[in-house]
Amino acid sequence: MTTFASALRLWFGMLLCGLAVLLASVLLGGADSTLAASWQALTTPADTAMHAIVWELRIPRAVAAYGVGGLLAMSGCLMQILVRNPLADPYTLGLSGGAAVGALGAMLAGAGAVLTAMGAATGALLACVAVFVLAHRDLLARARAAQREDSTDLILIGVMLASGFGAIVSMMLVLAPDRNLRGMLFWMMGDLSGVANGSMPIVVLLACVLFVVPLGRQLNLLMRGEESASALGVRPNAVKSAIFVIASLATAVAVTTAGTIGFVGLVVPHALRRIVGNDQRVLLPACAIGGGIVVVVADTVSRIVADPIQLPVGAVMAIIGVPTFMFLLVRRR
Repeated sequence: MTTFASALRLWFGMLLCGLAVLLASVLLGGADSTLAASWQALTTPADTAMHAIVWELRIPRAVAAYGVGGLLAMSGCLMQILVRNPLADPYTLGLSGGAAVGALGAMLAGAGAVLTAMGAATGALLACVAVFVLAHRDLLARARAAQREDSTDLILIGVMLASGFGAIVSMMLVLAPDRNLRGMLFWMMGDLSGVANGSMPIVVLLACVLFVVPLGRQLNLLMRGEESASALGVRPNAVKSAIFVIASLATAVAVTTAGTIGFVGLVVPHALRRIVGNDQRVLLPACAIGGGIVVVVADTVSRIVADPIQLPVGAVMAIIGVPTFMFLLVRRR
């Protein structure tokens, strides 16, 4: 079992790595931006174009990317506990589809960035409420010897909602005028270029971590089965509902901020389990830190690899995530 001192050392080392990645993301730019010029703009107050690029564009984008990655990774870890399926990720319940419908609807109406974000948040919220209402009995059912504990109904509800939202999104893309199509596609593939304030994902991430970490022991017991957890003093219904609410909130904020970025909630928890084990008291904070590192790296690559063209962050994350997950699967076997 991982001791508290070793867990602190792990978290501190990961935080140092995260700070280094954030600094690299702020300093690295296109061919017209050198490291020296970016460092000078970062450390010296000056009314220059490079100073505005660093402080008004790169820093909010890097901070938002870190918060989004942490939210998605932690949400993925929680979803795998909730549905008791290692293939679960933040988009299992169709929240991304609801957010996509809301955001694309706002774009079709000609709304700006703020209203688009509000539309995405509203769609994610409605999807969350729909899943919770439809799966209420499954989520709050008491553990019995003859009752399934795999939350199959919850997964099926999420898959069906995701399919329905996907069909609506496809019709929106077909009906969209050409001038809006590129922006809509970029948002669906993950886009951090329009982030103006990166504080909201970070604040929500910190709040979720502070709420989830005290539940670590109960989550460890819940993974053994609801009967065993109940016998040891855990209230499975309350814990499962809390997991659902936190994972839904984290996913909604992440999708609202950056669009659809896949593989983070699937790859990061699996990779960190091989390093820190399956103790949720250690794993969940590690996912919050590690997910941020992964998305910041993917966002930095998306900005500089094809300069001056910016690639979708979700596409870059998929290129990184697919071989990584396949490697982890082969090593596991």
